[in-house]
Amino acid sequence: MFLLFGAFFGKRFRAVKFIHIAGLIFAVTIQIFGWYCPLTYLEVWLRQKHDPLLAYRGSFVINYMEKIVYLELTPGIIFVLTLILIFVSAFVYTKDKRGNKEA
Repeated sequence: MFLLFGAFFGKRFRAVKFIHIAGLIFAVTIQIFGWYCPLTYLEVWLRQKHDPLLAYRGSFVINYMEKIVYLELTPGIIFVLTLILIFVSAFVYTKDKRGNKEA
C-alpha cells in the first residue's frame, strides 16, 4: 500500500519521499533480477515452522493477488504495473498543487 500511495504522502513530507523512492527502486530491482522480497522468505519459513502444509512457493504478491483478483499474474504483468506505478508517482512528485511544474 505504501508503494501505491506513498507519493501522495511523499509530496508533503521529504523523508517519506526518499523512503518511497527507495522502495520503488527496490521493487524494480527485485523484479529485474527475479528475486522475491526478503519478507516472502521469512513468511514461508515461519509458515513451514508452524505447519508445512501452509507454506507456498513463489512470490507473496502473486500468491495473494491471485486469491483476491482470481487472475494469474505473470511476473511480466507485475513488472509493467510497477513501471506504471513509478510513472504515476513521478507525475505526483513533479506537479505542484496548481498543476504547474515545480522548479
